[in-house]
Amino acid sequence: MTPIRTVFLLGSALALSACGTAEAPVAEEAPAPAAPVEAVEPAPAPAAAQLAASARATLAPLGDSGVGGELVFDIADGGVRVTGTLAGLQPGATHALHVHEFGDCSAPDGTSAGGHFNPGQQPHGDRATGGPHHAGDIPNQTAGDNGEATVDQVLAGLEIASGGAYDIVGKGVIVHAQADDYTTQPTGNAGGRIACGVIEPVNAPPADAGPAE
Repeated sequence: MTPIRTVFLLGSALALSACGTAEAPVAEEAPAPAAPVEAVEPAPAPAAAQLAASARATLAPLGDSGVGGELVFDIADGGVRVTGTLAGLQPGATHALHVHEFGDCSAPDGTSAGGHFNPGQQPHGDRATGGPHHAGDIPNQTAGDNGEATVDQVLAGLEIASGGAYDIVGKGVIVHAQADDYTTQPTGNAGGRIACGVIEPVNAPPADAGPAE
């Protein structure tokens, strides 16, 4: 065999050997699918706390009636509870008591307090029967033998320091000379005004507080 042919065959053999020992390319593995992210439910917001607002009215005599009193207004279920005492009344006498539209007792006869508080534009009536009535209508109050009447009434629908139409802060409270007949429009034939006070806040909610749910 000639030397040239021997060199050629040896080169071919080496080339084939190199091809046989070359590593095959390794396929890349696909990344494992990510585990699904579990949805997180937002925590429920706490219920708004009920506003513990309250108010007070000091009633002073009109003219020479000698009638006065102290009334406290507190939040009650669905409205306002008014408690307190009216003093200087005739023993056994029955008198009308109303919330009036203005907290102004400057007039000697109390007329500066305006008419009954009536944002719902309802006819005057008896709150106790559940029929139509002014928001400011309160049941009659009767004095005991000592000339004092103990007031304890829940007035549904009224509000304290809410800023709404039924908010009683800044309104007037009037004691009338006679009983309310709950029929005569628009005042119940309750006679003149013998004591007047202004409802003022004692414990009001913060200005930026929202309404209670």
